[in-house]
Formats: sequence, structure tokens, C-alpha cells
Amino acid sequence: MPPPTRSTDGAHDPRPAAAACRPWGATGTQGSFEDMGTPLREATFVVVDLETTGAGPGAHAITEIGAVRVRGGIVDDEFSTLANPGAPIPAQITLLTGITNAMVATAPPLVEALAAFLTWSRRSSPADGAAAGPILVAHNARFDVGHLRGAARALGLPWDEPRVVDTLALARRAWSRADVPNHRLGTLASFVGSPTRPTHRALDDARATVDVLHATLEALAPLGITHVEDLSTAADPVPAKRRAKAHLADPLPHAPGVYQFRSPAGQALYIGSASDLRRRVRSYFTAAEKRGRIARMLDTAVSVRHIETPTEIEARVRELRLIAELDPPLNRRSRAPQRQPWLRVARGRGGLGPRLALTTALPTDDAPEAVGPFPSRASGLEAQRAAESVLRLSAWDGTDLHQASVHDFPADARTARQALAGRIDLVAAPILERVAALAERERYEEAGTWTSRLRSLLLGARRAETARPLLACPHLIAARRREAGGWELVAVRWGKLAGSLVSPPGADPRPYVDALRATAQVVDRPERVGQAASVEETLLLASWVLDGGARLVEVDGDPSVLAWPIGAAARHQRVIDAG
Repeated sequence: MPPPTRSTDGAHDPRPAAAACRPWGATGTQGSFEDMGTPLREATFVVVDLETTGAGPGAHAITEIGAVRVRGGIVDDEFSTLANPGAPIPAQITLLTGITNAMVATAPPLVEALAAFLTWSRRSSPADGAAAGPILVAHNARFDVGHLRGAARALGLPWDEPRVVDTLALARRAWSRADVPNHRLGTLASFVGSPTRPTHRALDDARATVDVLHATLEALAPLGITHVEDLSTAADPVPAKRRAKAHLADPLPHAPGVYQFRSPAGQALYIGSASDLRRRVRSYFTAAEKRGRIARMLDTAVSVRHIETPTEIEARVRELRLIAELDPPLNRRSRAPQRQPWLRVARGRGGLGPRLALTTALPTDDAPEAVGPFPSRASGLEAQRAAESVLRLSAWDGTDLHQASVHDFPADARTARQALAGRIDLVAAPILERVAALAERERYEEAGTWTSRLRSLLLGARRAETARPLLACPHLIAARRREAGGWELVAVRWGKLAGSLVSPPGADPRPYVDALRATAQVVDRPERVGQAASVEETLLLASWVLDGGARLVEVDGDPSVLAWPIGAAARHQRVIDAG
């Protein structure tokens, strides 16, 4: 590989000038906090407590705000202020908190106190990094955050919904009633050995909540609560045995790839792909995973095998291939793609005219005049009935020839071939008129039947429109700019992923394009569709290439084959969905 070079703006366009199809310059967006898998020790928490008049959330309730900023177990800063709510404090509230009307009479108005707190709370520590932001923590957070949100909105202050952690919920998860008599802040502060005694004053209670937070996180760590993204499900009822299996994700990298949950006998139970292997696999052991069959699989799984890939699109392609190869019992999609049928115009038998046929063995030369593949044979038959109702071709599935007169067929199949080759409106428009007429006569059940059949036909037509260009292309390289800098490069040959790689940020990507072209898998033109790669793979690649952020770098053969149609199928589908 030639050494990378750097331009004045830190980026290069890898396309040869003649191959450039449109300007580059797609910009990425900042990765989310969740995507980064932030360890708890690196997160900043703003632990807050409020005192109020006892009124509901709004512009006249908060009387005191106390907060502590902590990171890595160390207090970074504190905030405390009384606030004038502009309303009297009831006597029973004064007895509870010790805050009197005289005390708040000289305090800042609530709008000023709250504005100061919001500015202080949103300030990130320099160690947080650009993507991190403070996490708001409170004991019974629904109360405190509800008051903050209600007051901000009532007073016209900006409110950016923060990530919230409730120490009450965490404590209930960490300790049962066998450990503590209740989960009030005072009880928990005493239980964890906090030096601060809650007094119903905001700063004291916030300080005690800090100690409860640290103790609960320490108690929950053995259950896999070690990263920021774990906190959203930490209080959910996930069996401890299952949550403890989160350690299976520890050896996995923060990189794209494919993962397999495996049984004690080494059987692949479930296969998936991810942009971040470790983060995705860890998520299975939280309450974010709500599928019962997957939960039962997790109880059986003893290991996770992974394959790291340079790009996410390669991971998704490998996922499809492995599912087809290993047939894991828990994967329901992308199984047996070779059994998905196409609808085409077939030659007649015994002197009969051409007819529509469903086939799972579609010659490559016939792909331009076929629609599909359909997800099932039943869906294909629905589409076939819809097409035949307009094109007046009888059904033939390759095994059974229906009795029909030669006069039942048109003199040639040009109209049928045009319909299946991209003019699906030749069938869709008459059926939509039929549906409207049936509905006008209140024959709704029959109208629904024809709508369902047309929907199946349009599904096959949309899939064919998407797949055809790549099925006819001997070689292309496409690129996408990465959010972290550099480019993702993908080589596709005859509808199959032939290779992918990533160029580093700031490096000249042209040598990497050359390297990908030289190392990409050699793929011969297949004799039938699905021979080189499943159509599911081709559709996945087509979606990647068609995405607005993708750019074509080079194309071999006739570039016109990559002219995707506007999409008559999609247009008629929108009509059905709207009607």
C-alpha cells in the first residue's frame, strides 16, 4: 500500500475524474453518547435535589436547588441556592424543610435561580469529551426532574431533555427488603455509611444521594451495570443469572462485525451484526431485550463467537450469508433465500401461448423481465393472480399446466414483459380502478382481496427495480464518508459483495481504492440469479449504494445499467397506503 498523503483540507476524493458521478462532501453527524459505550467512571453526574412549596410543577413551586457534580467518584463542584417562588410556603412545608417565607423573600426569583442552575448543570468537564454530557441524578427522579421541567417550560427557559438516573430505582434493584427496611433516602444514606444525613435541605440531600449513587453502582457492577448505556435498563427486572452473562461481551471489540450466540454443544443459536459488537451484545443482557424467545436463548448460550469486519455493510452481508449457511433456530428472517420465487413470462407448452410462471431458478438473462423475489410462495401466488387478472395469462408454476384455449392468450407477451420489466403501472392502474369501483359498490371484502394481491405484486416489483442494476453490473466501487473521518469503500460484482475497506481520516483514499480493486473477490457472471449471492444480499448492497451519502467511484461495463428507475411500484404503493 502506498503511503498515505494529506491534502490541505485533510481529505481527498478517491474518484478518477472520469468516474465522478456527483460531488462528494457528505457530512457525518456526531456519534451519540450511547454508541460510544462510555464506562461509568468516565461519566459526569449532576446529582440534584429540590425543595418546593408542595404545589405541582410550574412557575411557583421550587424554593431551593442543591446539586453536586461528580466524576469518577470525585466531587467536582457544588451548586446551592434558595429561590423565591412568588407564592407563600405553607406552614407544614416550613416544619418539614425549615425554609420560611422570610428566607426566600430576599432570594433570587425562581426564574433567575433556575436559569443559573441549568447553565451550571449543562457545563461539561474538560475530560468528558465532545460527545459526553452530564447525566442528571435524583432520588425519586420523577419528582425532581418533573419540577425542573415544569418550571423551565412555565418560565420560558430552554429545556433540553437530559439523560436521567433515579437512585430510588437503582436502590430497589440493588437491595431488597431483606437488606433494608425501605428505600427512603435517609434509610439508604445510613445503610451505605454516608457521612451526610439528609435534612430535607437541598444540598445536604444531594450530597447524601451522591453516596447512595456510588454504593448502588458498586452493588450492581457484578450484574453487568458498568457502562452509561446500562443505566437505562439497570432497574428493570432482568434475572440476575442472565444479566451476569454480560461478561460474554467483554472480549468483543468496539468495531463492526458479526456475532453468534452459541450453545454448550457449539451450535449457532442466533446470528446478528452490529456497528459496535461489544455494545450490541451487552444490550442483550438488559431489559432492552424484550423478545421472549431471545431471552430463553440467552439462558442457554454459553459463548459468543464474532467476526470483526472493516465496515458495517460487510458485517450485515456476512450475517445474511451465515444465517443461510448455518440455519440458526432463532433467526427467522433471511433463511432459505434460494426458495424465494420470481414471477416471469414463461414459454407455453403444447402449442399454448406464453403464460406467467413462478420460478426459484431464474436465468440471469431473464432477470430484466421478472419481478421478485417474493418472501414466500404464497406472496408470489398473490402477485401472480393480480398480474393475470389484467394480462389475461393463465397460471403455470412449472409443474402443472392448466387447461386453456389458445384464444385465451394475447398474440404476444410484449405487454406482460413490459409490465414485469418496469412498467408495473400497466397492471397496477387497472387494479386500482377495480378496487375503487368495488368499494363504491360497498363490496369491501373483494376490494380488500385485490388490494392485498396488488400489494404483493408491488413488493416484488420494488425489489426487482432495486436489485436489477447491481445484478447486471460486473464491477463497481462505491464510497461513503465516515463520521470519524476517512471513507468506507465497497466493491460489488454481479450483485455480490466482493470486498470492503476503510481509509484512515485525512489519508488520500485513492491508494485504498486501488487496493480494494486489486484484492476484491473475483466473481464470474452467474448463470442464474442468486448463484453468486442471494438477492437479499444484492438488495442490501443496493440500498447502501443508493443512499444519499454514498458516491460511485468507478463502474465497469455499461454505466447505464446503474440507472435506477423513478419507481412506478413505489408510487402505486403510496397510493395504496394512503387509501
